[in-house]
Amino acid sequence: MHVAAYLAASLDGMIAREDGALDWLPQPQEGGEDYGYAEFFAGRDVLVLGRRTFETVRDFTPWPYGDKPVVVLSRTLAPADLPAGLPLRLHAGPLPELLQTLVAEGLQRVYADGGEVVRGFIAAGLLDELTLTTVPVLLGRGRPLFGAVEEDVSLELLESRSFAGGLVQSRYRLQRPSAG
Repeated sequence: MHVAAYLAASLDGMIAREDGALDWLPQPQEGGEDYGYAEFFAGRDVLVLGRRTFETVRDFTPWPYGDKPVVVLSRTLAPADLPAGLPLRLHAGPLPELLQTLVAEGLQRVYADGGEVVRGFIAAGLLDELTLTTVPVLLGRGRPLFGAVEEDVSLELLESRSFAGGLVQSRYRLQRPSAG
């Protein structure tokens, strides 16, 4: 099992405005730079979203994830809240339980998306890799990517690159504490 996150954040660490809006993100141009997203997404078997992220993308046309299976983490949504005809399902239990289910289904490469989801995978020691694209804008307020952690989380920089327009993307491997 390999769990990876691919996110963009403002320079002050926000992944969305307070209302969830993403209007500050650079808009992809036809045939333009996608910052490695298509390659990353193609290498994932399943997407795990939080409820708030799902509510932000639910009405996107076309559906941005094609026929890739999507698991929405929520204790408040019901199956009737999911659009019909899309490969969506709900999960309300612990993340290790979800990963066990996915492995049993032959799904090995998870894309974790959404601030709370990524923080949950980090807290559970289940996030393997983080690709973070920093957008050169200060929002001042919004939904932060990171918050308080129980203990330090060490990361190893795997690569970093810059793009036209000032975006900087870094890919990290999360370090597991050594059993001692």
